[in-house]
Amino acid sequence: MLTIKDLIKDEETSKKYTQIKNMAGVGGMRSSIYDVNNTCNLRCKGCFYFSSDQHRLNDEKDLGKLGAFIEQEKARGVNYAILIGGEPSLSLDRLDVWYERIKCASATNGIKIIPRDRYPKMRIGISLWGDEAYEERLRGKNTFKISRENYKYDPNVYYLYTIAPGCFDQIEPVTEKIQDAGLRVHYQLFSNDQGVSGCDWTEDAYQQVRDILDQMLEKYPQTVISSKYYHQVLTTQTMLGRAFGWTECPSVSEAVDDRVPRVKRLMGFNSFGSDLTTIHRCCTSVTRDCATCHDGAATMSWIIVNKREHMGSAEDFANWVDVTHMFAKLYEYIPW
Repeated sequence: MLTIKDLIKDEETSKKYTQIKNMAGVGGMRSSIYDVNNTCNLRCKGCFYFSSDQHRLNDEKDLGKLGAFIEQEKARGVNYAILIGGEPSLSLDRLDVWYERIKCASATNGIKIIPRDRYPKMRIGISLWGDEAYEERLRGKNTFKISRENYKYDPNVYYLYTIAPGCFDQIEPVTEKIQDAGLRVHYQLFSNDQGVSGCDWTEDAYQQVRDILDQMLEKYPQTVISSKYYHQVLTTQTMLGRAFGWTECPSVSEAVDDRVPRVKRLMGFNSFGSDLTTIHRCCTSVTRDCATCHDGAATMSWIIVNKREHMGSAEDFANWVDVTHMFAKLYEYIPW
């Protein structure tokens, strides 16, 4: 096995490695995902939350019980909470409890603003599926226009843009609008959980979108938070000759992870339902086919937990550093 000194061959990789090595960082990050509530102000085609019936749990509304639960999670070692839906902006009283007790980030569809004066240090990721017309088609409302107005020029906000086949011509115009609003964007690919017509991936589509994403990163480096190696793994669903899927995914909840042999995974990771008791299978849903999952966070995590496997060459290690550096930006461990 080569040493780190042997593997770092250029100044950019050296700089990035120094930043991720010295942060409180990825090695010390212990995150889990939490459904803040079980309701939403949209019904998006392709949303796994409702298609997998995760909204049918008994929603825990007692703030005292929520506070006690958070303290239990902290005692379990969690130091970063990722808050998702339903829709967190509809339950600000619960966000208050989270924000007061632990470092956290929140997802949102952007329709109702999460007040920035109330949560000034909270990283917010806005879900985005395409341009105005595409948002109307899949989500029933022009959420992109609303969210841009709600959060423009906010330094702690980015879009999580889920790209589906057949709409690649939207990618650059959407990225330009995000740049014009003073915001940032991270990309992932659509997983067609509900069999939406025209949204299945082909090898040609994978290659086409990969080329476009690489171009966006080059053209808008201050706006696009991404990595060419991430694009490669995301669009091939392979890493160092290994295929992504159930036997590889690092984002399976620890409490239900019975895979043998044990795979490299996120330490302590669980995905909790809004009843604060139910633990979902993974960071998406039990109804998703692991072999065709395009979840961006799972893909990033898969690369990151396999650091040693990327230490066979300087190129592989530079790729690992690049993705880990991107991850560290998204989760606030280093500045944009």
